[in-house]
Formats: sequence, C-alpha cells, structure tokens
Amino acid sequence: MAEEETKTLEDLGELTGVEAAEPEAPVYEQKIDAQGRSYATGKRKDAVARVWLKPGPGNIVVNGKDHVEYFARPVLQMILKQPLNAAERADQYDIHCTVKGGGLSGQAGAVRHGISKALTHYEPELRSVLKKGGFLTRDSRVVERKKYGKRKARRSFQFSKR
Repeated sequence: MAEEETKTLEDLGELTGVEAAEPEAPVYEQKIDAQGRSYATGKRKDAVARVWLKPGPGNIVVNGKDHVEYFARPVLQMILKQPLNAAERADQYDIHCTVKGGGLSGQAGAVRHGISKALTHYEPELRSVLKKGGFLTRDSRVVERKKYGKRKARRSFQFSKR
C-alpha cells in the first residue's frame, strides 16, 4: 500500500497560505429584442403594466395616450418618472406601455416598477442605483379579503346592547 499524505491543520497560523474562495457577483446581461427595445412587466395591487423602452427623446405613452393626459394628477406623473430621475436618464428613452387592472394609483406604481425593470434590462449597470432606491422591489401589498360575519375585511357591525 502506498502511503497517502493527508494534511490537517493544527492551528489557525497554518491558514496563511490557504486562499478563501470568494463568491462571484452575478453578471447581468443586456436583454434587447430585434427592434432594439427592452421589455419588462411591472405589478402593483391589481394593476399589471407591460413596458417597452427604447432610446429616444423621452416620450412616455400609456395606453395610447401621453402620460400627462392619462395620469392627470402631478403626484402620479412624479411616481412614473422616479426611476428615470434616479438613474439620470430622464430624456434619453422613449417608453411605451399598456396597463390593465386596478385604479390609477396602482397603475402608476405598476408602470414605475416596469420602467425600473426595463431600464435594468437595457443598462444592467443601473441595477445598483435602482435597487438602492427600492424601485425593483414589487410592492406586494394587496387588498385584504372580506371575512364572513364582518362588514368589511376587519370592520364589525355596530354593537347594540338592546
């Protein structure tokens, strides 16, 4: 029998020559279709937005209308532009999106989520900026269902002693 040498570490001083394997950060690739656009789906409450992003002068079209016309309230327009402003790409991309379901507030949040994801597909290096701003996280809060014996989800009927 050939004697095999097995090396065991007696103390921590012998670890100087041993290199620890560092986990590599995942490399994100650019995802672009044949027309030079990136696509992403954004969700918020019951609203689902399909977003296409391509280089352009900065037009944002929602369901065939300009975003200022579709989202009339300035707060909703600001919500839409948050990821673009955080990435400093406000007038560099044309955005076309269709959104269904929910109300205007949920739809604005869904479009914001979709724009953020589409930006990371087009420019993967923006991921850290958008992740830090919290734009890539899907807001999972939804309406609570109504329970049996209650007036609403948690509201009970008014109590009457007599």
